[in-house]
Amino acid sequence: MVNIRPERRQDLIEPETLTIYPEVPYTTYIDVFGNFCTRLIVPPGRLSIWNRFLIYDSGQADRLPLYDLQHSVAELPHEVLIFLLGSRYCDTQKLNSLAWSLFGGFQEGWARIQAILQYTHERIRFSYPNARADRTAWDAHEERVGVCRDYTHLAIALCRCMNIPARYCTGYLGDIGVLKDPSPMDFSAWFEVYLGGNWHALDARHNQPRIGRILMAVGRDATDAAISTAFGVAELSEFSVITEEVIEYGVEVPPRILAR
Repeated sequence: MVNIRPERRQDLIEPETLTIYPEVPYTTYIDVFGNFCTRLIVPPGRLSIWNRFLIYDSGQADRLPLYDLQHSVAELPHEVLIFLLGSRYCDTQKLNSLAWSLFGGFQEGWARIQAILQYTHERIRFSYPNARADRTAWDAHEERVGVCRDYTHLAIALCRCMNIPARYCTGYLGDIGVLKDPSPMDFSAWFEVYLGGNWHALDARHNQPRIGRILMAVGRDATDAAISTAFGVAELSEFSVITEEVIEYGVEVPPRILAR
């Protein structure tokens, strides 16, 4: 899943160019979460996959749901209920009592979500060397270290414990409007909560609204939104993500974001 979500395609200035080398046949489909997926049989040996596009962005930072009401469970649409349940990396059963003890006293809606964001942001220390693929939300809480997906899993699990629908997101996030991060660029993980009849993007790692998110995939957790899933032996030998704001004539315009 290296293509952007279908709802962002209307913003493309130059189309996505998915390239696979050596060329092999592939098919595409939309999964149950609305993600655009590519499916292929990989021959033995090295295979390179890359995507490149130019997309328009409003230049506005994430809108925080400051005044959006939290729905009761009875009011939620059927398709949203799955995002209240525990999942592989969001082990809500282990966190439920803790969540209610920490956040039960906050007003429903933004006040409670803001408290969850702040707690998660302060609880985990960001560290690429300590990344591991099998860390759950509970593990991240106890180990107090991780990467963006760990912040996201913990915040999602805590929200779900408090009956706030939350879903995992992955995509591009360039250093637009913030100081440049000296570490190598990567795909970013954040999450969305369902308040007031809409999904709202939130980020427990950075804990501030950001400009230029380009959504690729959503799901219950990282399992559903992985950039690749291999049914067999596959070794990732090289990985590079570049997301840059396009500057025209030396003047910044509403962000036109080049991603590859």
